Amino acid sequence: MRKVGTVFSSKTRLFAGAGIAALSLAAFASPAYAQDAGVNTPEADCPDTNDDGICDDESTLSNADNTADTPNAIVVTGSRIRRDEFSTIEPITVITADEITQAGFGSSIDALQSNAVTQGAGQINNYYAGFVTDGGTGANTLGLRGLGPARTLVLLNGRRLAPGGTRGSLLAADLNVLPTAIVERIEVLKAGASSVYGSDAVAGVVNIITDDQLQGLNLEFQVNAPEVGAGVQYRGAASFGVQTDRLNLVGSLEYTQRNGYSRNDNPWFDCPIAGFLDGEGSEFGSGDYIDPATGEPVCFGLDNGGVTINTIGVSTRDAPARLTGVVGRFNRLVPDASNVDGPTPGYLGVDLDTRDTFDPIQEEEYLITPVKRYTGFLTGSYELDILGDAEVYAELLATRRKSESVLYRQLALDYPIYLNDDFTPTGRVNPLVPDQFQNSVIAFPNETTGDGYLGVRAFIGFGLTDGRQTVDYVRTGGGLRGDFFLPDWRYDVYVGKAWNDGTNEQESFLIDRVAAATDVVLDADGNVVCATQSINPNCVAAPALNADTIGGRLPQDFRDYILQNTIGTTEFRETTYAFNIDGPLFALPGGDIQLALGAEYRKQRINDQPDANSVNGNLLGLTAATPTVGSDNVKEVFGELYVPLLADRTFFQNLALNGSVRYTDYDSYGSDVTYKIAGEWELFRGVGLRGSYGTSYRAPALAEQFLGSTSGFIGSGSDPCDSDNFPDAVADYTPVEARTAANCAAVGIDVTTFVQTSGITVFRRGGAETGLAAETSTNWSVGAVVSPPLPSSVGTLSLALDYFDIKVENGVSDLAGGTILNRCYQDQNFDPSAGFCRFVDRNENDQLAVTSSFVNLSEDIVKGFEFNGRLASEIGPGRLVVNALVTKYTEQSTRLFPEEFLDDANGIVTSPDWVGNFDATYRWDNVTLRYGLDWTDGDREATYRFFAFDNQTGEVDEDLVQDYKDIYLLEVDDYFLHSASVQVNIENYEFTFGARNLFNTRPPRISAVGFSSVGNAPLYSGYDYAGRTFFANAAFKF
Repeated sequence: MRKVGTVFSSKTRLFAGAGIAALSLAAFASPAYAQDAGVNTPEADCPDTNDDGICDDESTLSNADNTADTPNAIVVTGSRIRRDEFSTIEPITVITADEITQAGFGSSIDALQSNAVTQGAGQINNYYAGFVTDGGTGANTLGLRGLGPARTLVLLNGRRLAPGGTRGSLLAADLNVLPTAIVERIEVLKAGASSVYGSDAVAGVVNIITDDQLQGLNLEFQVNAPEVGAGVQYRGAASFGVQTDRLNLVGSLEYTQRNGYSRNDNPWFDCPIAGFLDGEGSEFGSGDYIDPATGEPVCFGLDNGGVTINTIGVSTRDAPARLTGVVGRFNRLVPDASNVDGPTPGYLGVDLDTRDTFDPIQEEEYLITPVKRYTGFLTGSYELDILGDAEVYAELLATRRKSESVLYRQLALDYPIYLNDDFTPTGRVNPLVPDQFQNSVIAFPNETTGDGYLGVRAFIGFGLTDGRQTVDYVRTGGGLRGDFFLPDWRYDVYVGKAWNDGTNEQESFLIDRVAAATDVVLDADGNVVCATQSINPNCVAAPALNADTIGGRLPQDFRDYILQNTIGTTEFRETTYAFNIDGPLFALPGGDIQLALGAEYRKQRINDQPDANSVNGNLLGLTAATPTVGSDNVKEVFGELYVPLLADRTFFQNLALNGSVRYTDYDSYGSDVTYKIAGEWELFRGVGLRGSYGTSYRAPALAEQFLGSTSGFIGSGSDPCDSDNFPDAVADYTPVEARTAANCAAVGIDVTTFVQTSGITVFRRGGAETGLAAETSTNWSVGAVVSPPLPSSVGTLSLALDYFDIKVENGVSDLAGGTILNRCYQDQNFDPSAGFCRFVDRNENDQLAVTSSFVNLSEDIVKGFEFNGRLASEIGPGRLVVNALVTKYTEQSTRLFPEEFLDDANGIVTSPDWVGNFDATYRWDNVTLRYGLDWTDGDREATYRFFAFDNQTGEVDEDLVQDYKDIYLLEVDDYFLHSASVQVNIENYEFTFGARNLFNTRPPRISAVGFSSVGNAPLYSGYDYAGRTFFANAAFKF
């Protein structure tokens, strides 16, 4: 029969944010937070009367591009032009260092992946330990507007961060490389900016800005301790600064350690169940198989994290059922000494529900991986007093990340049986196999049975295997800047280099060793030895097939022989040359027209070399990969113009335009032009309108072009010809099912009886050889800002509402294996060797392999509204500041093929349509109190309707919606995370104490279908899996 939910395999999406940070509002001519020119202003001369974390004197802020060294020279994120005030046309969210500390973030990573930055967009964070992700295990990335990290540009001090991590799929910056102690603030522009920064700035730009005005020595210590006692994170740092008349030198050293957090450290995650329903509204898990021994649903069932263990696969035979004792036909048996006679003495028959799938050691898998990070940062400048008051500057970032992962492994140990082609005995007997199974044949010879037929497969719970990642990342750069020969014009010449060297180690079963260990003979003394012992003296024969072996109690020498450490290495290099000039042209009624011009050249190179065993396909049950090697370079020229048309006039307090254009020429993809135009109109003080329209361009990353063939697996149920995907009656077939059945019949498969018994191998590779092209996008926004005059007793209020609309066309995508299979077998003009079937291989045993390359297919659309609010007021002896940021998404849709209807995921469990962050601080004298709230909207209906949507017809199957509601719980309530802290300053000492997830809010539970999960919670970075976490920070200034 057709399974309700088979559609989930092709519609599952991984969206992964967490936390809360205070934010500041960007408005017309009000503080909009930018980077300055680096004037040495002591902290005592930096009043902050509006309590926004930014000095009233703009010249005291740090500079990303360092384009001037005169007061009031400011470069706003999203622009190349120096301004004389903190104004920006587009909204910029700012998180200051104080806010990071008060919110209890343990690092820059946590702040960047918080909902204050991501606004509900899922992120790859610390909870993806058991998944294959871009950047490799342990990588942390950032993506805005739900468009992914490859479409978000991350800058450090205005310069792009090169991709980092391990394995061949390096697509984006790894946030692990960032410092924390020296960060002054983070600026977030959630709008396209390709015309300013080049490729990747499709969804927005995040700029991490360090403090280049530090003087003296700062020491900082922080601990974040979950209440459960596991996953504790420690950070210690020393920052220093030296300032003289001509020299400016600032640096930091820090060490971060996070301990592991396992499933069994929190009872909420230690027993994942399927969570199926027995009718809408019934008890969670009431539709699961109930274990007769406990009366409860089975933990770690096959539907949620479990694997078959303590079981053997044999040819179908009579055996007593494990549960009832009634003799039936089974091809899966479990050892049971109580069965002393009958057709299978020593064994009982089991089905999908009654087989063993849980090993207590599975609970020791990490929810949060342990990591150690060593980070050094140094920046400096020296004035030469030549070449136009030139200043030479340089910057160095050096980090090492050492992370670990553990993976529970099932060992499928194949015992061969030796038969002739007519299935008569050859005379050779496998001494490891009991006599009762010497006639079992379940498959033809394969890579682990050599010349023998596969007679018995033992599904063994092997235990935990270790993985280790080491990533060394270095970015250095420097240049010369100074006055140009024109008045008030400046130049900047820059050269930069980045190195990423990663090592990925993973304990793996080697196919050739497993094959050698199970190919055994008896020696002269009657001992079982490897048949190749004479030429392979280190070979260790597999243990005999018995209850101990099947139960995972394996000899240590055998475990050590078949399990070996595999090592892959990843190199990524990036070189950058850049030249910028900027200055005024002439005056208009609103001020001077400003122009910036520049050119940039970047070259990238990747060389990922998997372990030789991976390249040769010698890893049993793990993905295989081939080398990823390639390079690309880009030449760009750009210009930006700021035109202040009018100022200080009736209905025209400020009227200005900003335009930018960039010509891009990639060696691989040719040339293109992107542009952007933005405008602001302040009608009268405190009331204004703003808007922008621009185009963006993203060349495929090196991994998308050159990724070496990497294998993965999808379930056997994804075979379109599997009988489980069809109704019992042919008369009930839909037109698509009827066409699929006919196409399967054309290759000799009867869908009424066929059952796919093997997993499906999917090979993922780069698209350079198949004509992969660059993707383009448009991005426009319109908004209003209101800062009404209020009585001084009330304070100041700023409000802003912006509408955004992003559309990505010709998007780069690698198709899911299930999508390719469906496209092949549902084709009206079916040809096994043409169309999508070119990427499908079905062998004589009906085992499937699918090849998926990166292609230009997808269209992505994101629309919504974003509200910013800020109130500051003097209350009692202190000052209260309240910030709010709320995003309402109205569309988050995608389609892979032009003829399809848009698939809108807006509002589903992992893609909420409402997200809000609220923050309040009260400061008096030397004490600051903070309260934060992070809100993620729940879902009642959207997920069901999303999975019941047919993108071929554009219709939602209402009957299927109800079927899903009867079987699956996919509703979640609104999710709230509260945090609170107190900060005390005593002269040069600062102490901060608080708690995150103050009320220990658990993530919601859903059925184990359609989404990756943590226990019974959907895997989504907007949820907190660590529980209530206490934090303390101590800072000392000398």
